[in-house]
Amino acid sequence: MMAYSTMEKVRKVLVHLSKENAAPQCARFVQSITGHFVGHEDEAHVSCSLDNNIFILCDRLCDGGVPLKRASFCPIKYLSDSEAVSLPPDTLSRGVEVAVAVLLQSSNQRLLLTRRTSNLRIFPNIWVPPGGHVELDEKLLDAGLRELREETGLKLSPDEISSQLLGLWESVYPPMLSRGPPQRHHVVAYMLLKSTQSHLQLQACLRPQPAEVSACVWVDADLGKFVVSAVDGEKDPVRIPADLPQTISVTGVSPRGELSETSLPAALFCNRAPDHGEDLERVSTGTKFALELWLKTLGPHAEMG
Repeated sequence: MMAYSTMEKVRKVLVHLSKENAAPQCARFVQSITGHFVGHEDEAHVSCSLDNNIFILCDRLCDGGVPLKRASFCPIKYLSDSEAVSLPPDTLSRGVEVAVAVLLQSSNQRLLLTRRTSNLRIFPNIWVPPGGHVELDEKLLDAGLRELREETGLKLSPDEISSQLLGLWESVYPPMLSRGPPQRHHVVAYMLLKSTQSHLQLQACLRPQPAEVSACVWVDADLGKFVVSAVDGEKDPVRIPADLPQTISVTGVSPRGELSETSLPAALFCNRAPDHGEDLERVSTGTKFALELWLKTLGPHAEMG
């Protein structure tokens, strides 16, 4: 067992980093997690473990590791020393927190995404998988199942699903320096949970939490590929494939929790993160990374319906 030091009283699960067999050290809020392993590049392969409320990332790849990625425009990557030291003390003292996001796959290969409500402080009105912070003394899977239950009402037990850690995303809010200094810094663990129920069976049990979720959608591989093609930070136009519907069926959630079937333009799901001004309703950059990993698990001959 590795020896390492941490805060005298742990109040939340924080990221610790280990490189070249060094003892894990608690990552600073302004420290680039991805950059710690690959310098100025945006993707690394790491091993991760959660032990005694310490989430450790290291470069020893005994099991092949998982991808760790950040956006090309990640604010921490471009933060100058003077900008870093000028951040408020309560922000600098946060550390890098750990979150889990659940990629719930139905038996007919649909994936559940939820739209965050417009009044949330972080990433409002953005499409993401269900998820949230890992709490003290939780395993990643337990945290994922809890967040899934709290946000969507879906109560799944570990023996009902198979689970796999697909990858890690370095998430910063606001997502670009041009939109303000960093306020939150997380590593998000994307977990694929495969259910034996179809998306219609799961849909019948949906009871979304209206304080957090304003809509839900089941993404198939065709829509997933379209979303992934709209790479944030690039400017080339994205064309809707001829075989993709112009509108996508979604389930709206009223402030009182009532569900209603509605539709949104398919083009909305290829919106990119804007450099300035108000954000757009869009699929988050980290979710696009997760969808790309998910599509690879389906293989070239995956069902599209």
